Amino acid sequence: MISTERRHAWVYLNYVLEGPSRDVQALLSQGHSPEEIAYGIRHGESWVGTVARSAERRAHFHEEKEMLEQAEQLQTRFVCPDDPEWPREKLDRAFGFAASGTSEHLRSYAADAVAPHGLWVRGAELTAAVANSVAVVGTRAVSAYGQRATEEICRPLAENQWSIVSGGALGVDTIAHSTALEAGGCTVAVAAHGAGRCYPAKNAPLFERISTAGGCWVSEYPPHTPPARHRFLTRNRLVAALSAGTVVIEAGWRSGALNTLAWAQGLGTVAMAVPGPILGAGSLGCHDKIKRGDAQMVVSAADIMGLVGKLGESDFELQCELSFPGDPIQQLSRNELKVFDSLPCRSDHNRTAAQIAESAGLSVALTVHLLVELQRRGLVLREGVSWAKRLPEK
Repeated sequence: MISTERRHAWVYLNYVLEGPSRDVQALLSQGHSPEEIAYGIRHGESWVGTVARSAERRAHFHEEKEMLEQAEQLQTRFVCPDDPEWPREKLDRAFGFAASGTSEHLRSYAADAVAPHGLWVRGAELTAAVANSVAVVGTRAVSAYGQRATEEICRPLAENQWSIVSGGALGVDTIAHSTALEAGGCTVAVAAHGAGRCYPAKNAPLFERISTAGGCWVSEYPPHTPPARHRFLTRNRLVAALSAGTVVIEAGWRSGALNTLAWAQGLGTVAMAVPGPILGAGSLGCHDKIKRGDAQMVVSAADIMGLVGKLGESDFELQCELSFPGDPIQQLSRNELKVFDSLPCRSDHNRTAAQIAESAGLSVALTVHLLVELQRRGLVLREGVSWAKRLPEK
């Protein structure tokens, strides 16, 4: 049983440094306790280095007890690295591989390729839930083929005591979770928002069923944190990290499911893809990954169970990048997305740079730099000292 002070320190770090922090992990590896790091950030001490600047807009936070009480009211608990429930084996394996320098995959060296410093969990014991697990992800716009393929793959996995980990989105994710439950198995939904929020709203009954039927709802984000684009991208690494391998079913070239697959490769878990019909673009991403050797082709649960534990390799296809260019928003970096997602859509709700920095969890200086860059790209508007998104012309 850890002390209240230690737990509050972990909650503080989880809130003031939203998402993963490579700098915090470095300080922890140097022997600093979470209490020392929290104190250093709160008081702006120089020895914490860039961490203090990253957290400056939230460093004043003192509501750890209230946040834990909010979570309890939402039937959610905070799990930190000192808790027995912390999925240490899974996280150490995945992020240890990324840190080893042995991988050639770009995801291994991404800024967020580090373990979280806290998880918010509802439902069963997390470590047990992910002990024998496979991630299943795919398109939201699932076809009849995709639905059948997801069911035919997830049902035997669940019946053979494999937990199904997914992101709780509509489409393949929802079918994967539901099929696991119907088969009497365990499923884990990894959310990109905090407890007290629900995205998609339509899946509220599903999430409740997951957390009361032997599964888990888990998030890296504190209660009431809203969903945002950059949080989904960061969430995807946890879907991959908490699983022995990731299976993608129906994914177009720009599908977010391919981001999760890339994380599986970067974290040293096996990447798999299910082939689809050749008469449309719905499975183009799956076919490309299979063709390039970035994912093992699987057509059954037996294939998946036989492959779990092996390593995959990664590459990118230039021609598909040229044929399917991303829109300006998709091309933004993680920090640029944080700033963009913190901007209001209406000009009568403009925010100052300081307000945007606090919402994004970034320093004011960095926020201003990114706002100017977004303005240069024509994505934001500036009115005096206030900023807002530039709405597309009708």
